Order: sequence, then C-alpha cells, then structure tokens
Amino acid sequence: MFDKFVEIICNYVEVEQENVHPESRFVEDLGFTSFDFMSMLGELEDEFDIEIDEQEVASILTVQDALDYLATLIS
Repeated sequence: MFDKFVEIICNYVEVEQENVHPESRFVEDLGFTSFDFMSMLGELEDEFDIEIDEQEVASILTVQDALDYLATLIS
C-alpha cells in the first residue's frame, strides 16, 4: 500500500517518489497545502472505497500516520 500511496501523494505535490518516506510530514516536508491534502483524501476515498472521518485526519501529520489510519479503514 505504501507504493500506491506515494504515487497518489506525488499527484498533488512536486516531490520525487524516492523522497517520500514514512516519517515525511505532509506540510513541512512535502509542501502540501490544506487544499492539496483534502483533495488527496478524496482520491484515497475513491481509490480504496473508504470513508475518511474529517475529525480523524486532524491528527495525521506524517505519511506513516496516514498509512496507519488507512489500514484501520481497509482491514
């Protein structure tokens, strides 16, 4: 799932896939704006057929945080 998620991340910000790591922070390290982040969440919902709770995403700061949260929705 990490590779697919990185691919989606790279659709929203100008960063090379090899520069995205689990500890990468969306805003500080990858350059996400809040609009980019919310748009990406919409794509994740479509891609994985899940519903993301907007209250929960407030605590997602890193790629690993997002992967952990997605794993709870997909399993």
